[in-house]
Amino acid sequence: MKRVHENAAYDRQTIDAILDAALVCHLGFERDGQPYVIPTLHARLGDRLYVHGSAASRTVRAVSEGIPACATVTLLDGIVLARSVFEHSINYRSVVVLGTATTVTEADEKNAVLEAFTEKLLPGRWADSRPPTRKELKATGVLWLPLDEASAKVRVGGPDDDGTPDAELDVWAGHIPLTVRSLSPVPAPDLKVGLTVPAYAKRYKRPGLTVPLPG
Repeated sequence: MKRVHENAAYDRQTIDAILDAALVCHLGFERDGQPYVIPTLHARLGDRLYVHGSAASRTVRAVSEGIPACATVTLLDGIVLARSVFEHSINYRSVVVLGTATTVTEADEKNAVLEAFTEKLLPGRWADSRPPTRKELKATGVLWLPLDEASAKVRVGGPDDDGTPDAELDVWAGHIPLTVRSLSPVPAPDLKVGLTVPAYAKRYKRPGLTVPLPG
């Protein structure tokens, strides 16, 4: 980490916490001279970061060929307002994972990974839903990247212009915290009468990402 190295973190506890909190990662790769960065869902199981998509998609087909890939996640935590435009910034948590992806081909492992994806989105949902069919499993491509080469960057707090000549300017400085908040569940229009919102969905929250509704 060469740029803003004071914000770097290499310990697995920090890296895992950010990967587990984030809901979306971006998978980067190059195909025939054209770079691509594709948003996708992800899930971490131990020392592996899993991504998935349609088995017929360009992303899954390209990355499964053993080419170098890069997965990144970013959580936005606030806007930092300094006295000067140059020192404005954001508070964030991010992780970059570099490596070569491996394709999951065994049905039981693929099923376990899809369960991990589901439980990451909403714990308790897997047991409450119809499991994937054999045809659906075949149509889904699952890849994993090792977490051997991963790094995090984290910025917190206010602007960095304290103790500089800019601190004497008559300009408000500070930061605006940003949070993700889940709202009340909205039932499907064709939901059968009598089906109530599951307990796990009533007050949805994710450690490190969401804040609960007041009250």
